[in-house]
Amino acid sequence: MRTTVGIIGGGPAGLLLARLLHRAGIDCVVLESRDRAYVERRQRAGILEQGTVDVLRECGAGGRLDREGLPHQGIELRFEGRGHRVDFPSATGGKSVMVYAQTEIVKDLIALQLEEPGGPPLLFEAEALAIEKPDSAAPVIRFRHEGREQTLSCDYVAGCDGFHGIARRAIPADRVRAFEHAYPYSWLGVLADVAPSCEELIYARHRRGFALHSMRSPRVSRLYLQVPGGTDPDDWTHERIWDELSARFAVDGDWTLERGPITATSVTPMRSFVQEPMRHGRLFLAGDAAHIVPPTGAKGLNLAVTDVITLARALIHHQETGSPELLDGYSRTCLRRVWQAERFSYFMTDTLHRRPDESPFEDRERIARLERIASSPTASAELAENYVGLPLS
Repeated sequence: MRTTVGIIGGGPAGLLLARLLHRAGIDCVVLESRDRAYVERRQRAGILEQGTVDVLRECGAGGRLDREGLPHQGIELRFEGRGHRVDFPSATGGKSVMVYAQTEIVKDLIALQLEEPGGPPLLFEAEALAIEKPDSAAPVIRFRHEGREQTLSCDYVAGCDGFHGIARRAIPADRVRAFEHAYPYSWLGVLADVAPSCEELIYARHRRGFALHSMRSPRVSRLYLQVPGGTDPDDWTHERIWDELSARFAVDGDWTLERGPITATSVTPMRSFVQEPMRHGRLFLAGDAAHIVPPTGAKGLNLAVTDVITLARALIHHQETGSPELLDGYSRTCLRRVWQAERFSYFMTDTLHRRPDESPFEDRERIARLERIASSPTASAELAENYVGLPLS
């Protein structure tokens, strides 16, 4: 097989890149190791920055998003038995976020790619085995599909295959630097068939740990509890989960956490990771293949989207002008935004969680951070600007 851009990974990053390239007349092939059913039920993030919503609309994937997505104009911070709302539009010139599950974005992009006449090939159960000669003018992806090994020759390779994929490891170890931070706690995530108890997300800091109230739809709630690393979700009964959530969300005044059937639980370790650079020759990394953020700041999916927007613009610019300037600057451009997202995600995580060894001084200092946000329009605007998404440039 032969194409201009070989894309490894059929998640939101790879699928969106294929969509952007196809609309610009650049041919590509997407290789996804899993089957379609698995990809379309894989649960991930659900908060979309303004820029993510805008690009999905622009590329024709905004129809169901606009019908079923839940626009959010702010978030609530809860601490010391009080709630404080951060209003996004007033602090950001009208920007907001959208609650729409990554699973649904993937379904929308797959449908567009498979149903549109002349859409780029999307191969499921196509396991990428190796990237050969990534630093040459003619890289090759070796992959296994339908029981036999095949090759995909291309001008460029986009590694959108996540932290455990082959793209990240195809860059020689002596050419990269890795930066990592592990947090001493995890999240116990809960899906429940019950209407959300709030209209906007609640981030709560409590003496017993962090809690987050989010949602997937008007009928499905998504909730999280800070738990020790290595926690087994089976150790938490449904009654215990609801009791703990109620305690951590407790606030002065008339507010009740609605309970309902819990349909799924999982535990997510918390860590930050960046690999530099994000380019090696004709190989470009995007999304989790290059960086991971803790979910507190809702940046993971959105960073992947801005990576592929940046890469698509660079490839289109090269096609139209012959200039490699934007391709050469891809890693540098992306990493500026990546590190700002890492900074914000670390701030949100460190401020809202309690470390196992946290001293009384550290506890009060973190409460002071939240008090500052609650009392200062400048501090509140700083949080809002980062949450809705910094400018792509």
